[in-house]
Amino acid sequence: MNDEVDMTTKTTKKTPASRRANNGRGFFRRVWSITWKLALAGLAVVTFYSIYLDQIIAQKFEGQKWHLPAQVFSRSMALYPGAAVSHPQMMAELKLLGYRKVANPRQVGEFSASSTRIELWRRPFLHPEGDQVEQRVMISFDSNGVSSVTRVSDKRQLAVFHLEPVLLDRIITGDGEDRLFVPTEEMPKSIVQALLLVEDRSFYEHHGVNPFAIARAAFVNISAGRTVQGGSTLTQQLAKNFFLSSERSLLRKVREALMAVIIDFRYSKDEILEAYLNEVYMGQDKSRAVHGMGLASRFYFGRPISELTIAQQAFLVATIKGPSYYNPWRYPERIQERRDLVLRLLMDAGDLTTAEYKAAVESPLAIRNLNKPAHQKLPSFFALVKQEVNDRYGDALLKQSGVKIYTTLDPMAQEAAEKAVTQTLKSLDKSNKSLQVGMVVTDKYTGGIAAMVGDKTPGFDGFNRAVEIRRPIGSLIKPFVYATALAPNSQFTLATPLKDQPITLKNEQGKTWSPQNFDKKFSGQVPLLTALKKSMNVPTVNLGIAVGVDAVATTLAKSGWQEPLNEYPSMLLGAVNGSPLMVAQVYQTLADSGVYRKLTTVTAVLDADKNPLPVTRLPKEQAISPDTDFLIQYAMQQVVNTGTATRLGNAFPGVGLAGKTGTSNDSRDSWFAGFDERNVAAIWVGRDDNGKTSLYGSSGAMAVYLAFLKERPPISLRSIQVNGVVKGFFDRDTGVAKESDCSNVDALPALTATYRPVNNCGEPLQWWQKILGQ
Repeated sequence: MNDEVDMTTKTTKKTPASRRANNGRGFFRRVWSITWKLALAGLAVVTFYSIYLDQIIAQKFEGQKWHLPAQVFSRSMALYPGAAVSHPQMMAELKLLGYRKVANPRQVGEFSASSTRIELWRRPFLHPEGDQVEQRVMISFDSNGVSSVTRVSDKRQLAVFHLEPVLLDRIITGDGEDRLFVPTEEMPKSIVQALLLVEDRSFYEHHGVNPFAIARAAFVNISAGRTVQGGSTLTQQLAKNFFLSSERSLLRKVREALMAVIIDFRYSKDEILEAYLNEVYMGQDKSRAVHGMGLASRFYFGRPISELTIAQQAFLVATIKGPSYYNPWRYPERIQERRDLVLRLLMDAGDLTTAEYKAAVESPLAIRNLNKPAHQKLPSFFALVKQEVNDRYGDALLKQSGVKIYTTLDPMAQEAAEKAVTQTLKSLDKSNKSLQVGMVVTDKYTGGIAAMVGDKTPGFDGFNRAVEIRRPIGSLIKPFVYATALAPNSQFTLATPLKDQPITLKNEQGKTWSPQNFDKKFSGQVPLLTALKKSMNVPTVNLGIAVGVDAVATTLAKSGWQEPLNEYPSMLLGAVNGSPLMVAQVYQTLADSGVYRKLTTVTAVLDADKNPLPVTRLPKEQAISPDTDFLIQYAMQQVVNTGTATRLGNAFPGVGLAGKTGTSNDSRDSWFAGFDERNVAAIWVGRDDNGKTSLYGSSGAMAVYLAFLKERPPISLRSIQVNGVVKGFFDRDTGVAKESDCSNVDALPALTATYRPVNNCGEPLQWWQKILGQ
């Protein structure tokens, strides 16, 4: 029995080796237990974190991916038989829009030209009235402007044909990012091919992350001792750009990879590619970050992406690697070398022939002139646009994404106005320091503001003198005094004698006031037309007193003067404070056959879905009867031909122009307002401190207008017969209406209602008339 006990004891006794083995197995069991629990916990964390990331990604991709800045467009030039658009103006417009001049247009964006015709292959574009398809037309011109627009395909003459508007700028309201969204189907295929060759060749094979590319990049970088190659896929780059910062850390890379896998799982490759093409950072335009290929095309080349050459497309793909490092204006040799590398990859892949490759690498970079901004600096005009959008559509509109605002701005008129202001003020400043300027140009036919300059440095964003100044307008008020007197059923005609004798009146302060003519002389009496074209003060005051100061104030108010008027006699000589915009408003009425329409800067607004936003129409009414307005326009043409603006008429002989000079007391303010068949302009030149300038209307403001017309050749005013106006004949001395065969008469337009010529000439009978008993 003892033996049995001993044997049992012997068999249960453990050796050191067995104890170590048991301890090892227990340790591994414990490690395994902890490991799978940690792994399970980690998996849970990753799962929940992935769900969290998935929600963030879904919200971004399925909602509004980007806030697209409001796009602001110029007017769309309308061409139709009789349109006041000259051949040179049309050529300049096409150059501004980036059309290419060729011998024979073969594709969209090209045109050819002879001396009287232009053949154009117009681009498709979004018009406020709907999508406009590409179209090839022949535009013919004569001395009056456009004579016909014919569609090349079927020789059909078009009633109206629109050019696409110029994209002036985008209103950035958010994070400073700027982009133009372009769908993938509108991207050139070569850009997509080059992008995949350079950045992610296995894009359609991997699932968001490419382990082989990461390993290859790591090996290359370790071998080089620095980072020379990246292993990120396009999807990873998109995840970083969309959701992450540029911080370099392992945690950020892990998060980037995880998001890339989720993005690839949730969305198609085409959706990912479209997002990348519109998100990728492409450069810096001062304070604006340029994102996406669409905007980059405009930024670097000033053209839509659909019209880029293969070399230009390769340039954009090359820039992705480092927009600052490959800045073409600073380092042209760097970007050209990389562009050529992209082109070689396209050739090696069979996407370019050898001949195409050679032609592309030999082509210049052809980037836009850096001195010409990628977007126009129009601080004065844009301030008015924003104010009008706020008044008509509400202050929340500009915060919406994808809004398109169509304006009245004429880019050619704006360019001419800026050049005129810059050149003229530089010349005037030589003898008269501290001068400033405000200028407004309107479209005679639409009542839209075509151009605006608020400072002698047009791009300066500050005090807008075109809108904000209030200065005495001087003789610019006189046409409205005469329009009041020449109203239908009035006793006055253009030939009516007006007293030009000393007169004393009481002014608004109760003090006596004795107005003087400019030359301090009196002529006894002068015809009404002479008083206006020579801008004579005393006859104008006498006329204004006769018709009533209140009646003149009413005419001015009905013509669009929005601010209160002090109805004192001094008002008749321009003791009325106004701005160039206010003057342009009332002169627009004179130019538009007496029709008042409130000036506007915005013609239409489309939302992100291309739907026009409803808005109340602006008021329109007949402020001055058309027949009276005809007489005033005639008189203002005489101001240019033989009056105070003769220098303007001499500069453009044979061209019908209408205008009026104005000068305030002590030559503190120089004014001019005038118009041709296309535009109305109102200009002020003076000093911000209201100091004396020694300038008159003809030597200051009119000089700006003259320079404007030299940059933008005027179109002669058309003589159109107006009902209620006849050709009258008036005695030069008495102003009495007579027959056409009488002697000592002047032929002048007259109102039918008031023109009553005498039956005979009122002259002594000749001997033969006495014999015949006449």
